[in-house]
Amino acid sequence: MNKILFGTAALAMSASMALAQDVVRLGTEGAYPPYNFINDAGEVDGFERALGDELCSRAELTCEWVTNDWDSIIPNLVSGNYDAIIAGMSITPEREEVVAFTQNYTPPSPSAYAATTDGIDLDTAVIAAQTGTIQSAHVATMEGATLVEYPSPDETVAAMKSGEADAVLSDKDYLIPVVEESGGAVMFVGDDVPLDGGIGMAFRQSDPELREKFDAAIQSMKDDGTLNAMIVEYLGEDSPKF
Repeated sequence: MNKILFGTAALAMSASMALAQDVVRLGTEGAYPPYNFINDAGEVDGFERALGDELCSRAELTCEWVTNDWDSIIPNLVSGNYDAIIAGMSITPEREEVVAFTQNYTPPSPSAYAATTDGIDLDTAVIAAQTGTIQSAHVATMEGATLVEYPSPDETVAAMKSGEADAVLSDKDYLIPVVEESGGAVMFVGDDVPLDGGIGMAFRQSDPELREKFDAAIQSMKDDGTLNAMIVEYLGEDSPKF
């Protein structure tokens, strides 16, 4: 994610913007099940929808959901199109240069490779990953591998299935249902790859009060066990828990 520079005046105008309005707007991708997706009724659904609604209730805030393509999700937060990101976003030092994260609401979870055939040499393979993710950044550091990037996670899987890529690298939680529902046509290959510090909500650096409200709500869900129960319900019993 390229660093974005803003003038002091613009940052001052956005400070505490969300707290001054009646509705806090939560931005998500809507294309990353089981974390977030659009259901048959055209509404945001999944783990992060349930989590976000509960956090808003605990923080005593009225929230609405906004969807945004992944590749512009941070710039549109910073420019004020919504007030927070809750979209399967891993906490990384590079992103922390641009936005402020809450504590993580999922523990660090491994990334994994999936392919249609076993025995692939991942060191020299063509690997699909979603643009602007920790997975694409990781493949870019692999000297012999070739990275092909796609705007959405569905497109990375489609590229692997069609043969445009030898394998796909993504969050393992995302790939588990892809593998399980393939009837043996797709399988995990290679070793899991630990890349992140967990997933958190992202806020403008000029909105510390709003971030603190959600951070406290996340902590309360950890303390009473509600967050672990939600992780099991939406991400599965084997998903890492607190």
